Amino acid sequence: MAQRTIAHMYDRFEDAEMVVQELEAAGVPHGDISLVANAQNRGQPGASGTAPAAGDEARTGTGAGTGAALGTAVGGGLGLLAGIGSLAIPGVGPVVAAGWLVATLTGAGIGAASGGLVGTLTGAGVSRDEADVYAEGVRGGGSLVTARVDEVQADRVEAVMSRHAPVDWQQRRAAYGSDWKGFDPDSRVRVYPANEGNPGTATPGPEDTFIPGIDPGRRP
Repeated sequence: MAQRTIAHMYDRFEDAEMVVQELEAAGVPHGDISLVANAQNRGQPGASGTAPAAGDEARTGTGAGTGAALGTAVGGGLGLLAGIGSLAIPGVGPVVAAGWLVATLTGAGIGAASGGLVGTLTGAGVSRDEADVYAEGVRGGGSLVTARVDEVQADRVEAVMSRHAPVDWQQRRAAYGSDWKGFDPDSRVRVYPANEGNPGTATPGPEDTFIPGIDPGRRP
């Protein structure tokens, strides 16, 4: 039976964690789930501030071998999150990650991450426009969850992944502004920090920042 890749991004790492756990509880195999999250914002609810830009190390892949074996660490009844580790993705920067997408990024442990997040996602069947938004989102502080499922499971998996406020990628793309033409590792980072002092308003700041949970790129 043909498989499809379902991908959703979350502004909070905790939401992505919950999605992974619920997918596992719903019977989706560990080997078909992946999590890639911005390393700085991991474990920081509504984290704010400037996300780390993709430095020279991330662009060249130097140091990516730290996470080269990720995606094969899960087993023996442990959940996907037990195998999470650090990785530098070219153009995106430092992330924490686990699962099949990471194994693809790193060549299943053979070498450093080389294809980039956009190329890996499009290779798995995600559209280029959607992949661009996810790469920019992870670089700016987000967490990406992907699941490989057959068509029979697709509706159930979509329902699970929609429970924890996933980002609407099309609205987020529009929120990046008309000057944003797609993911560019050399461009400034688009960040969505928390702004509890200004609820109900999604106002771009001087650094292209928006409010998570109430910005135009997040589902209600």
